[in-house]
Amino acid sequence: MERQKGVALWRQIADRIRASITQGDYDATGMVPAETQLAAAFGVNRHTVRSALAALAQEGIVRAAQGRGTMIVRRDKFTFPIARRTRFTEGIGAQARDLEGLLLSSGREPASEDVARRLKLAIGEPVIRLDALRKADGRPLSRTTTWFPAERFHGIDVAFRRRGSITCALEDLGVADYLREVTEISAIHAEPDDVADLALTPGAIVLVTRALNTDMDGIPMQYAVTRFPADRVEFTITN
Repeated sequence: MERQKGVALWRQIADRIRASITQGDYDATGMVPAETQLAAAFGVNRHTVRSALAALAQEGIVRAAQGRGTMIVRRDKFTFPIARRTRFTEGIGAQARDLEGLLLSSGREPASEDVARRLKLAIGEPVIRLDALRKADGRPLSRTTTWFPAERFHGIDVAFRRRGSITCALEDLGVADYLREVTEISAIHAEPDDVADLALTPGAIVLVTRALNTDMDGIPMQYAVTRFPADRVEFTITN
């Protein structure tokens, strides 16, 4: 373990255990090794291991079974397809009974350098920002910040609040179809807003996508940064 890394030891251990669970290292027993074994393996005391297991339990990844140890909680992940036409509702819809899109906040603001570059606007040109949370069967699956050119998409915030879907909101504004131009994917530790909105614990891993959508003429119309809990969502990518 890296004691000078600037990340608490219990969080580093939680990350290692989470990764081992994801890789199937404990599939044979369905149990996390005993606290004494973990403490010896990581070179820490049992209290530090308990803190790591408590964080994973709060995430719903493990649970304590009296007299048995720490069991792995098996939950199927949602599969989110990324393709030429990427739609949250269509991609997740068949896997969940209930989908919900919540507008957390919205506003009109000047385009930052990054947003302007993505949308091919001048820096400072007005854009509409939407912050939204998507749930499937009551489980938070994504937190998205999306930007649209303000002049073209005036009222997109009202439409999304009413419809709960970006695709439906765009249809209300006359955009019948659009295409995914690019998707960039990375993984990071959850930040405070992720912890609060996605019901995670500090140190949980989130998958981050940076996506650009264009209209059918290839004109950039939507740039979105979306954060997915890594233990709830996996991606499939097709041409």
